Amino acid sequence: MILTVTPNPAVDKSTRTTQLIPEKKLRCSDMVVEAGGGGINVSKGLQRLGAPNKALITSGGFNGKQLEACLREEGISYHTIQIPGETRENIVVLEEQSNNQFRFVLPGPTLQPEIEEDILSAIRNLPVAPKIIVGSGSLPPGFKDNFYARLVTLANELGAKTIIDCSGKPLELAVAAGVYLVKPNLNELSQLSGVSALETDQVVEAAQRLLKKGSCRMVAVSLGAQGAILVNKDQVIRVPAPTVKKQSTVGAGDSMVAGMCYQIWKNADPADIIRYGVACGTAATMNPGTQLFQRIDADRLFDWLSNQ
Repeated sequence: MILTVTPNPAVDKSTRTTQLIPEKKLRCSDMVVEAGGGGINVSKGLQRLGAPNKALITSGGFNGKQLEACLREEGISYHTIQIPGETRENIVVLEEQSNNQFRFVLPGPTLQPEIEEDILSAIRNLPVAPKIIVGSGSLPPGFKDNFYARLVTLANELGAKTIIDCSGKPLELAVAAGVYLVKPNLNELSQLSGVSALETDQVVEAAQRLLKKGSCRMVAVSLGAQGAILVNKDQVIRVPAPTVKKQSTVGAGDSMVAGMCYQIWKNADPADIIRYGVACGTAATMNPGTQLFQRIDADRLFDWLSNQ
């Protein structure tokens, strides 16, 4: 089984309007309500790929009930850690005139340290230890920066591989704890390297320094339209992003994580891991809103990348 951990999930609400105009009543389309948050999106992707997975989430209040209802509707197995207060919500508005998306992200409730312990205890008490643990998304207010690092340490004790997709200090500490794979973008890799900015030609050297400094096994650097680079102790694998008609970039990063996780679950080689990650991430951009990817698109793009 693959376990995804989302400590700060959200109810994602999306709509569209012709044009955003200040001080005016804006007539919008029907609201689409979905379960959101990094780990939940990875579970959605894994579900489409047919990989067995469970989403571990925090949930509270009316929004929490709505979040769980969305997960049940999508057929995603989940385990809930109940919290006081309301699960956060995010609002996405598409301006049809410009095709720009405006994303309003709320912080969520402040949680006590006991919730961190509840999450880790729930993982320890699973009937069967997961093969892979994915920690993804922001940490809720009140969580310590070392939460994902503690998750990595626990996973290592259980013999599970970890994929962490976050940013800032939590990512830095997760790398030092011995994470299996991290997926920084160029800005996040710059922060991990302690510099203000990196150019594309500096990515490989920065990733190799990261491998030597920490004890992570692989660094998959997302470069957006330029594709991605996977670096481990033996290889540097560059994968271009296929050219497609893009409709939305929402969920592309989570789709990439799902694709890489799926290939790791299948014990694939590093080249297929990063190719399928790029294929799923690119396929997600072909769909509007927050729809993630379609497997048929991901498989087609993967075949194309494999024959380059």
